Formats: sequence, structure tokens, C-alpha cells
Amino acid sequence: MLSLSSLHLPHHHHLLFSEHLSHTHLQKTTAFYTPNRCDLPTTSQLPRISSTTSSNSYPTSRSKSSLAFLTPVQAILFDIDGTLCDSDPTHYNAFREMLQEIGFNGGVPITEEFFIKNISGKHNEELCGVLLPNWDLQRARKFMDDKEALFRRLASEQLEPVKGLNKLCKWIEERGLKRAAVTNAQRSNAELLISALGLSDFFEVVVLANDCERQKPFPDPYLPALQVLEVSPKHSFCFGRTVSGVKAGMGLRNPEKSLADAGASFVINDFNDPKL
Repeated sequence: MLSLSSLHLPHHHHLLFSEHLSHTHLQKTTAFYTPNRCDLPTTSQLPRISSTTSSNSYPTSRSKSSLAFLTPVQAILFDIDGTLCDSDPTHYNAFREMLQEIGFNGGVPITEEFFIKNISGKHNEELCGVLLPNWDLQRARKFMDDKEALFRRLASEQLEPVKGLNKLCKWIEERGLKRAAVTNAQRSNAELLISALGLSDFFEVVVLANDCERQKPFPDPYLPALQVLEVSPKHSFCFGRTVSGVKAGMGLRNPEKSLADAGASFVINDFNDPKL
């Protein structure tokens, strides 16, 4: 399942976003955002809008989800892992192989259910404590780096775009909408996936959660993307696939109810879904 969420920030937020992007700002190749830090107040938040609950500002219903309140739509933000491509099985296989090698869970391979509940969507720094609480941090980080290297080797041979992605990207380009990728993935992973999917010239900016003080589910990574694009969050929406991503802003292999409860405006199976 994939989920789509509107973006909204309190009117008093200290970051101001203009409604228009100058033509000179558009880039032909992807640029990675590299700030000194994302200095954001703790009061920053995105709404939790779902197909099963109502928001005072943006009411939705199960029978009809509307994005009319975003008119005119000016920018679209994407998560990468699991949203542009179904990378979760590759992450799962890499974790299963490496955790089994170190005797995790008594050497019994982890299940896909365990992966979805405890690993998927989490940042590697957080996973050090979740999976390897008794290891010193340096050793745990090395394990995660090795896992990412294995993922990249597998991904280079296995990944395909989510159905309908190319058609959606063409639709976005034809309408001159601004676009950014916001991800918890490491830079090397993000570069590999974007390149493998032929999207190096599509995104105007890529924001890595590592470059921000707080990662998803905090909204911090989305804010510099909007700032670089010079777009109001009121006229933007994002595609994501995990509960943490929805809380920050499609969720393949994540239960629809969980995504809806987390705040998805609506949930789709892929980019060909009629609901989109």
C-alpha cells in the first residue's frame, strides 16, 4: 500500500515559503540538500489526515477523498524506499541474511512480519538500539553500514519501479510541478535508487534525514525541501509508504488501516490506482 498525505505547517512557523519558484532556480540534475543543520522548533508538525478520520481543517471521508484544498498544487514530494520502488523485500533479505550470521534470534531467520513491525521505515541509528542493544555503538553502526552495502549489491540487480511511476512522473513534468525526494535512506542508497530508476533529472532536490537534527516521523526533513523549492506547504503533498513517513508528511507492504490511522489522506496500491 502507498499513502498520500497533505502537507501543512502552523501559520506562525518561523520558516516562510513563497508561493512561486523563479525559473532560474530549476535544475536539470538532482541536487542533494546539504545544510549545516535543520534548526526547527519542536512545535512544527504536519496534519494527520486520513480516509477514516476527519480533520477540522481538511475533512475527508472513506467514500471520497479530495485534494481540492491544495489547489493550486505546486509541489509533490516523494519518499524513496518502498515508494518509488518496492525495495522492502531487498532490505528484508539483507537484514535476514546478516542477522542470521550474527546469531540474532538464536540463529532463526527473521520473518517478514518481524521486519515490517520492527525494522521497516526506521532509521539505522534507531535500529542500532532496536536490534543490537548490547553492542557498542561503533560496532552496531558498522553492522548497519555492511547491511546497506549488501542491500545495494542486491538492489542493483533486482529493483523495478512501482507500477505507474513513469506515467506519474511524466504527468508531473508536463504540468511544471516542482518535486523533491525526502528520505531516511543513506546518500549512497538514495543515489543508487534514483539513478537505477532513471530519475536523476527528475528531482530538483533530495533531502536526506541524516542532514536534519530529527528524522521522520518528525517533519524536519520536509521543511528544507519546501524551502529550496520555494513552495508553500499548503500547496504540496507527499507520497510515502510507512507509518513514520505518513506521520512526518503509498505504503507498500504496510497495512492500509495502519497508514490511514497514521494520517494518510488516502491509500493506494500503486501509481495506477484509480483513487490517485
